Amino acid sequence: ASAYRDRRNKKRTRRGEWQISIGAAVRPYDLSYSRFINLLKKAEIGLDRKILSQLAQEEPQTFERLVNSVKA
Repeated sequence: ASAYRDRRNKKRTRRGEWQISIGAAVRPYDLSYSRFINLLKKAEIGLDRKILSQLAQEEPQTFERLVNSVKA
């Protein structure tokens, strides 16, 4: 019974970790997580949270260009 429940909880936990990672990555640009996600939606950029988190960690220059493009 625990394994069944935990497989579902893992997805929720992972999404929360991505949100924290993205939030930490956009702080230096004077943005909050929610404001950044809102700007992405307005710019019609369809990257999901998993990809955004990976970009922030593995491709900081690309992530910086993305942040600057939605802020402009």
